[in-house]
Amino acid sequence: MPQATYHFPKGFLWGTATASHQVEGNNTNNNWHAWEEAGHTVHKSGLAADWWGGRWREDFDRAAETGQNAHRFSLEWSRIQPTPDTWDEEAIEKYRLMLRGLRERNLTALVTLHHFTDPLWVTERGGWENPEIVGLFEKFTRKVVDALKEYNTLWCTINEPNVYTMSGYVQGAFPPGKKDLKLSMRVMGNMIRAHAASYRAIHELQPEARVGYALHYRPMVPRLSWSPLDRLMRNIRYEGLNMAFPSAISTGVMRSPIGNQNIPEAKGTQDYLGLNYYSVDTVWFDLFKPGELFSNSGYPKNADMSDTNFLANIPEGIFNSIKWIERTYPNLPIIITENGVEDSDDHMRPRYIAQHLHQIWRAVNFNWPVKGYFHWSLVDNFEWERGWTQRFGLWGLDIDTQKRIRRPSVDFYAEICKENGISSDMVQKYCPEVFDKLFPS
Repeated sequence: MPQATYHFPKGFLWGTATASHQVEGNNTNNNWHAWEEAGHTVHKSGLAADWWGGRWREDFDRAAETGQNAHRFSLEWSRIQPTPDTWDEEAIEKYRLMLRGLRERNLTALVTLHHFTDPLWVTERGGWENPEIVGLFEKFTRKVVDALKEYNTLWCTINEPNVYTMSGYVQGAFPPGKKDLKLSMRVMGNMIRAHAASYRAIHELQPEARVGYALHYRPMVPRLSWSPLDRLMRNIRYEGLNMAFPSAISTGVMRSPIGNQNIPEAKGTQDYLGLNYYSVDTVWFDLFKPGELFSNSGYPKNADMSDTNFLANIPEGIFNSIKWIERTYPNLPIIITENGVEDSDDHMRPRYIAQHLHQIWRAVNFNWPVKGYFHWSLVDNFEWERGWTQRFGLWGLDIDTQKRIRRPSVDFYAEICKENGISSDMVQKYCPEVFDKLFPS
């Protein structure tokens, strides 16, 4: 049996990721709470993982004790600025305590400023449809960065702006539940402008900061490679979902399927690119989907599927995603800001982790500058419109008792973090079914 270890570079960040509304609990002043109360979600977030009640401490302990050296979390705008004219200093102090807690545990923080949720008063003003949002977000950025810069230098302005716009303004699954492609592109333009304003504000307040955003990048392939219609639908979907934000950062022009926008102030506003990768879509022409520009998507037959068939385990996609970043932005630092799988009984997660990390290791060996990996997620959390039906945590969560449940992947990921690599012994122990794929004889 082959014996080997795939090591990562010295100083590589090994962490997990969370988001405020998904773990804090009792967030009642934002658009997502209103969306839940209106009955648009399978469950309500409720107490979530009770981080606002202080359980972040025990979860940070778990992260540190299992070898992690970093953690990504987000700030809740609606707590910090509950009304247009009010700043809640106690809320800011709670986030300062979290950052101090990470430092005390030798965990590097990556702080996200916007992760899907907006204060109700922002929503009442038109949210991201209103150009006013750019100044409001910059003001929020300046407040929190000035307050927290003592404890953090690594910032993510906006998480998955493409998912925010697609889910909220095309599919209608996120608030405000609209289905208007033209409007979604206006929202995207405002998010790009807000990112650029936030980027410059952070560097003004903290010149040494490293600032980026997190892109949900979805590789896509046509179902029938020989079909012109399938290839066309693939290209339209790919451009629509993946390319608006990156094109603006690259060139100052936001590309979209319905027309471009000039946003020159966005060009070059990133010190790293955060990659959120989960799977690859297969796309085809569908005459019965006019609302989605006659396209449809799914996964290959006989794919390695997650609990609710939400994700297919396609590890090669993360290598190709990193390759795309390197070709688009040569030598730009890359951080895997999210990667994970829903898996309540932990039967799939070990091989998902092993296979994806092996592909990231391949990328590192091309000298592509991948600097860290944040697994989604540290503990089971509220998965937006899908509620508690999906369990992404290394640690399970009993939402009735708040008890944490140690899944085998906790120990697997701990060994990886402590080794700064993935070994044949680990794979044989935790996911022997993929041993030959990762360590061929």
